[in-house]
Parts: sequence; structure tokens; C-alpha cells
Amino acid sequence: MAAISGGKTYHHGDLRNALICAAVGLATEGGPERVVLREAARRVGVSPTAAYRHFEGRGELLAAVREHARHALADAMERTAVRAPGADDPALAAEARLAALCRGYVAFAVAQPGLYRSAFSAPRADAGAAGTAAEGPGAAGVRAFALLTDALGAVAAAARPPRAARPAAEAAAWSAVHGLSLLLLEDPLRRLPAQRRDDVVESTLAMVVSGTRAC
Repeated sequence: MAAISGGKTYHHGDLRNALICAAVGLATEGGPERVVLREAARRVGVSPTAAYRHFEGRGELLAAVREHARHALADAMERTAVRAPGADDPALAAEARLAALCRGYVAFAVAQPGLYRSAFSAPRADAGAAGTAAEGPGAAGVRAFALLTDALGAVAAAARPPRAARPAAEAAAWSAVHGLSLLLLEDPLRRLPAQRRDDVVESTLAMVVSGTRAC
């Protein structure tokens, strides 16, 4: 059991989670570059030696942060989709959900740039088993992509007559929202006024949705 400041102690499992929470805070503040195991240990109030009992190094801790950030991204997409107005026409409803998921994706990037960058930080050689697991099929790392894939499939199925989704449509849609998100976080789009930024977002989403009809 590792002692921490204030006379408190962490049980074995609790310390790992506490270190992840501290690292998520670091990523929120400054992106993946801020995620350092020693700093996470300092914030929790334990020694680096205690932290290294739970993580082999920075790469393994960053992999845990990356998984958390990807969960948060997908959760934000789903919350936005739930709040989107419905439609009686199944085709319009499917298109509205697709647009809402994309809108939630971009909104998360703009609101949480540090976490967003961390969600797509490159795995490091010292990430260890945790890094490999986080990248595996069915893990949090692909959930945002799965949401877009399912939404595109629903648009195709609701069409009259129903049709198959365009080949690689999910990758194209993801590329559009991911690329836009990065542009909004960097120059020159980073300095757009809020209304202009919203116009750019909606134009991009309209392009994504219209692309699903061009089969």
C-alpha cells in the first residue's frame, strides 16, 4: 500500500485509477505532451517508484489516457445525437443522426483540444501491453468510427429503395470530420469567429450527408 500526502493511502487498484485520472487532467490541460508519469505521481501524492509499480513508463500511461479520451469522444457524439431533433421520415431521421454524430465529434475537439489530441496520439514503443490492447478491435479506440459506420449504414438502409453503403464511406466521413477538427484547432481556421466556424462545420456536415446519397 502506498502512502500519499495528507495521511491517506491508496489500495493497489485505486492508485492505478488515480494516476490515470491525474494523467487525464494533464492531457486536458496540454495534450499528450503533458502526460508524464512522474508528474502524475506528484499530483496524486505518491513517489515515482510507487507509480512505476502500475505503469512501466510514460507510454503505458499515455495508452490509458488515449483510451479514456476516445471513450469521451464517442460519449460526446452519442449525447449530441440523442439531443438532435427527430423526423417522421426514416431517411431524414437517419441523415439527422449522422450529422449530429459528426457535429458532436467536431464539438468535442473544439471544447477539449487536449483530450482530442490525446485520443489520437501515436502509440509509443514503451506503451507495453496496455497500448496494444487499447488499439485492438472492439476497444474504445474504434467506437467513434463504429458510430459513424452504423449511422452511414442506417442512412443507406433507410433510402428508397434501400441501397448498400458506398465503399469506404465511413473512412471518408471520418476523414472529413477529423480533418475539419484539426483545422479548427490550428491556424488558419482556429481564429474564425464563432458564427463563421459554425457555418464551416455545417457546410462540411452537409457535404458528408450529401455524399451518402451519391451512390
